[in-house]
Amino acid sequence: MKRRNFLRQTTAVGAATMGAGMLTVPASGAEAAGGAPPRTKRLRVDIVMFDGVEELDCIAPYEVFSAASMHSAGGVDVRYVTAGRPRLIRCAYGTGVQVTHRWAPQEADLVVVPGGGYARREGPGIWAEIASGVLPQALAAAPRSGLTISSLCTGAVLLAAAGLIKGRPCTTHHGAKAYLEEQGGVVKNARVVDDGDLVTAGGITSGLDLGLWLVRRELGPDAATGVEVMLEYEARGTVWQTP
Repeated sequence: MKRRNFLRQTTAVGAATMGAGMLTVPASGAEAAGGAPPRTKRLRVDIVMFDGVEELDCIAPYEVFSAASMHSAGGVDVRYVTAGRPRLIRCAYGTGVQVTHRWAPQEADLVVVPGGGYARREGPGIWAEIASGVLPQALAAAPRSGLTISSLCTGAVLLAAAGLIKGRPCTTHHGAKAYLEEQGGVVKNARVVDDGDLVTAGGITSGLDLGLWLVRRELGPDAATGVEVMLEYEARGTVWQTP
């Protein structure tokens, strides 16, 4: 708590010294639609968890969205969810994360799908989830008006298994781009690809950039630059956005 309070106090000072153009990408979402202000109601973010998930894939966006709650009028609710029963999830390098929330995309504004286990065909990881069919089926049934589904790293392979990337601009970890193209994705060589209600990001560390882009899109540039100061990380790479 002391660390969070300190960061909350110092971030406001630091953010004032940063130019609004730190994220060198065009405005999007509500801003691009006609200059409407960022949302003032609470932003609800669900990060999908499964055994074998890459630690940084799930933790980086969780940190970004949690920090963004300090820089937005309405705040942010971010939680880990699982398509199976709530339980202790064992990540790729052995980290245990107790997930207490069930899959409920109807309650979310953003769903983030991490990757992990691409090189482990026998699992745990994305291939085990695809073989099970539970998560791909849940993802396939999730799209609705008002929901943005996003992925980072090889989480895009799970979206492909759900039939969500065929014919759409997308990206993933460099080692899985050829596979994503085989599945019908229109792969772009960008750090983040924003196709409206489908937003995908590249390899492991791009979870930071995915989170910052979605914070900017949904909560505005002040929130995004505030988070950058707090985390001492500046968004990198190009965001490819559907015209």
